[in-house]
Amino acid sequence: MSRRIGLSVAAGVVVLGGAGAFALAYAGEQPPALAHSTARYTAPENDRDGSLTFVTDVTASSGVKSVKVLAWPEKSPFAKKELTANDMAAVDPAVCKPSGEDTARCTYTAKVTGSDAESSPRGVWHVAVLATAQDGSTTLDREAAGFTVR
Repeated sequence: MSRRIGLSVAAGVVVLGGAGAFALAYAGEQPPALAHSTARYTAPENDRDGSLTFVTDVTASSGVKSVKVLAWPEKSPFAKKELTANDMAAVDPAVCKPSGEDTARCTYTAKVTGSDAESSPRGVWHVAVLATAQDGSTTLDREAAGFTVR
């Protein structure tokens, strides 16, 4: 093999190796990913309270730091003005438990009283989720799940 070809092959290996390391580093910096998100709304009945339960799986290579959840009616200001991470700052957190190496199952449950249900808009609702990884990266899904209030 000529010296020139040997140097070209060596340079190619260094470039490909560097690209592979960059790809691995980039993959490690991906924002949290949500999967299998579901919402279940149970209306209050007679003297019993209802509930809203939201469950999602969150995967983050650096670990899951927090998950915040906000249910919002389709006919609200958030439908016209997009919901932002700042809007999610003061909302309720979900409880997350590890369910895999980089994954946590996060559950949010809220009690719905009869007066809550009476004052709530009827129709389609969405569940927004702000997931924050240990490395500070975030994912905001404005419509991670939905449910209907009748």
